[in-house]
Amino acid sequence: MFAGRNQTNTSMNPDISTLTAEAVGLLKSLISIPSISREEQQAADCLQQYIEMQGMVTGRKGNNVWCLSPMFDLKKPTLLLNSHIDTVKPVSGWRKDPFTPVQESNGKLYGLGSNDAGASVVSLLQVFFTLCRKTQPYNLIFLASCEEEVSGKTGIECVLPELPPITFAIVGEPTEMQPAVAEKGLMVLDVTAYGRSGHAARNEGDNAIYKVLEDIAWFRDYRFEKESPLLGAVKMSVTILNAGTQHNVVPDRCTFTVDIRSNECYSNEQLFAEIQKHIHCEAKARSFRLNSSHTPEGHPILQQALRLGRTPFGSPTLSDQALMPFPSMKMGPGKSSRSHTADEFIFVHEIEEAITLYLQLLDGTAF
Repeated sequence: MFAGRNQTNTSMNPDISTLTAEAVGLLKSLISIPSISREEQQAADCLQQYIEMQGMVTGRKGNNVWCLSPMFDLKKPTLLLNSHIDTVKPVSGWRKDPFTPVQESNGKLYGLGSNDAGASVVSLLQVFFTLCRKTQPYNLIFLASCEEEVSGKTGIECVLPELPPITFAIVGEPTEMQPAVAEKGLMVLDVTAYGRSGHAARNEGDNAIYKVLEDIAWFRDYRFEKESPLLGAVKMSVTILNAGTQHNVVPDRCTFTVDIRSNECYSNEQLFAEIQKHIHCEAKARSFRLNSSHTPEGHPILQQALRLGRTPFGSPTLSDQALMPFPSMKMGPGKSSRSHTADEFIFVHEIEEAITLYLQLLDGTAF
């Protein structure tokens, strides 16, 4: 589907080692500040102060911090560089203090949020500063958003209306600097069946549990027709089931939850409409917000990634891409498998590689 050749962009020759050292220093500061989702104020303060110390003007809404490139020109397209400052809570099993950055001699840097997605935040910020030093065929916006891990409504979703129109976005998430050109969406359904209570010893009542069995089997077995070459089929999983109050009472209500991971062939609204044609119970979607996303195959930034020898793929994990109503591509340092794990880490050389590749990808690229 995709093919590319290696190419090195030599139009900019920044001191990569200096940029890397700056990025690592800032990352250590951010690791030291707990920034669990919805508790990111101090991390946002730190980042905002750092940007302003570089002589740049910032914007702030809640715990989201952004910065526009100098001489912003609305006649040009606008590129958004985005990643998130929030983290999940530390999982059990940490042998190190998750909020104390520890760098080993081999360049491995431990700390909560180091991989997901602090390394992307600091790499993209150094790239933003560097790209702003020369005229580009586009405007730049750097945005460090909050509440990404919980898809919160006061995260990126509330900031985008405050920004100038955006043409394309690079979303920093741990992808080993390979371009994720499609991402699965998410829709959660709460499904309810109603019966009538009665004594279990007598032939009375209408058992609500029995009413959900057919629908649960449908969710298990149904296959949506359209499959994605990048993301595969839509995946539906029944994950929670609740009914009953005690052993001798026929339950009059049964609920179950369905986790639905969509591909780019369907919107969440389309999936919900199709589901309602087949099930008998009452279904309510918690949200339609988190749709699947994909990068247009011919987009110039994707084509440049191919020329740099990058390998496009489809990502099963959700990010703020799902809330972007414009084309985007997910690409950042680190490995997704390290995210949300004990003793999370990033290698310094991964940050160095990210800064180098981002600059090769974006410097002078017209779109």
